[in-house]
Amino acid sequence: MILKAAVRVGKLYQNPVPTSVGGASTLLKVLALYISNKAERTPKRQLGPFHTDPRVYETPPASGLRVTWFGHSSSLVEIDGVRILLDPVWDQRASFVEWAGPKRFFAPTLPLDRLPRIDAVVISHDHYDHLGENTIRRLAGLPSMSEAQWITSLGVGKLLIGCGVNAEHIHELNWTEDLSVGPLRITALPARHFSGRGLFGRFQTLWASFVLAGPKHRVYYGADSGEWDGFAEIGRDYGPFDLTMLEIGAFDPLWADIHMGPDGAARTFQSLGGKGLMMPIHWGLFDLALHAWRQPIERIFSIDGVKVFSPEPGMPTEVCPGVEVRSKWWR
Repeated sequence: MILKAAVRVGKLYQNPVPTSVGGASTLLKVLALYISNKAERTPKRQLGPFHTDPRVYETPPASGLRVTWFGHSSSLVEIDGVRILLDPVWDQRASFVEWAGPKRFFAPTLPLDRLPRIDAVVISHDHYDHLGENTIRRLAGLPSMSEAQWITSLGVGKLLIGCGVNAEHIHELNWTEDLSVGPLRITALPARHFSGRGLFGRFQTLWASFVLAGPKHRVYYGADSGEWDGFAEIGRDYGPFDLTMLEIGAFDPLWADIHMGPDGAARTFQSLGGKGLMMPIHWGLFDLALHAWRQPIERIFSIDGVKVFSPEPGMPTEVCPGVEVRSKWWR
């Protein structure tokens, strides 16, 4: 396996390996399972409130690496003096409308206008749970974002421009392409997933994972992906990683090609080298599957051989070598 740029057939981007994303037959199966499903897919009680103290950001992390997880895949990564905002979604729903669709389990931990100065925003792909249109519109007009670079996958820039982002600050990357933000090198790499913001238009923009490589620390942001054999090469060529951020939620055997789930995340962590800490993402905020909302984190906590970094939502937390963080906020 050789990591390489994404290719298109006609107007459609292709996955790095053959991948099924499901069609009408999958929808029918999901509907039948949805009707009979008895799992606690949403919390029975109100979660939080969780709060982020913005004064924390006035002091750089002593370790050089600090992460604030805002829920699902949205995070602020402070790495070697650079602040990177990953897939920010402050929207009430992960949906194309504001009155229907998956609703947040808890409120944002910090108003957008209380965020510290941001150096770059990384948008992995255009799905609603990774690109919140209302969030982008708000961010685009904030003074703290005036110099921020927007780094995303091929084709997504048009959406960002439509949300008010300065076109001169947008950088679309193909797989294996990179960009420097201060001392940090950000590289887009393949993921096994798909794109599209509706029933039509799938695969017309690209999706990606990202490596954040600073002078002293390295972070792998897996975004959304099913398992595939390229992870070993990513770990060999771009690791070892101090922190590996991998999705654990919104999974099901029916769509295993595009979402790895907790067991897949544990295997992927080992494929990437198994070094440092594994941070579970893509869980705990939206109902996007048939499993119980706590099932992914309960499962990843039970797997031996994985050092887990899972802080409370909104809590800026330093990443220290070998030091696990296993917050039980979800209990």
